[in-house]
Amino acid sequence: MSLLSALEKPLARFFDYMIRERGLSRYTESNYRQQLTACATFLQDSGVTQWQDVDAGWVRQIASQAKRERLKPGSIALRLSALRSFFDFMIVDGALGANPAKGVAAPKQGRTLPKNLDVDEINQLLSVDSDDPLAVRDRAMMELMYGAGLRLSELTSLNLRDVAVRKGDLRVIGKGDKERIVPFTGMAKEWLINWIKVRNLLLKGPENALFISKLGSRISARSVQKRMAEWGQKQAVNSHINPHKLRHSFATHMLESSGDLRAVQELLGHADLSTTQVYTHLDFQHLAKVYDAAHPRARKRKSD
Repeated sequence: MSLLSALEKPLARFFDYMIRERGLSRYTESNYRQQLTACATFLQDSGVTQWQDVDAGWVRQIASQAKRERLKPGSIALRLSALRSFFDFMIVDGALGANPAKGVAAPKQGRTLPKNLDVDEINQLLSVDSDDPLAVRDRAMMELMYGAGLRLSELTSLNLRDVAVRKGDLRVIGKGDKERIVPFTGMAKEWLINWIKVRNLLLKGPENALFISKLGSRISARSVQKRMAEWGQKQAVNSHINPHKLRHSFATHMLESSGDLRAVQELLGHADLSTTQVYTHLDFQHLAKVYDAAHPRARKRKSD
């Protein structure tokens, strides 16, 4: 039996266990298989004959090798995660007493700024002028996502009773089933009214959902994504359009105009202010100006 075969035998039992007993998806299984096979190959080339010989030092070498292969931090993190899961299985299987990958940290992943549309691109996208019910619905959805900064799941879960058109606010259920009231006005309000007027044309029976498909049932998240991408192409917007990009754009434009991070945090439904900060494209110079103008200990004293 080759060294690699000796290393692969426990892997085969691991994948069989994860698929049959843990319900691991084929997609995840394929990713884990790729990562763990790479680990086994590295260990074989290094003269390691069995998994029991792998300690934390070897795990760190596996991570270093992945870095030399120019794998991205996310891929290295996945490799280490796969190793931890595999070693946990070996402990349960009685083949190991401790998990050597437990204390090895994955490389930090930089938090990339989300991309947003500029105001001209937003205007170009939202210049949909059609009385077709589906087009009216799509513009209403896009206006509402940009006008209220909604998540895709929040948009698709809206019911008619959640909308107070006259007051101009929405009852939104966000992450963790947290409820918040979000204002909407202007074009978002106008097109939402337009949609409600033609909504009955798509109804096939009783339906509480605010936004419905051509079949008369609640529109799916996938359908919203597809329709918005299609409108981006129809309106000749250079950027790929997706629902979250409209939410990013809402956050960025609100922050650039107001500089009020706390207010935008409330509107977006973020539990942590640091999450909201990722949405900002404000440079440090702008933040410094806001600080100098607002902080009582930063303002220059007027000369007597």
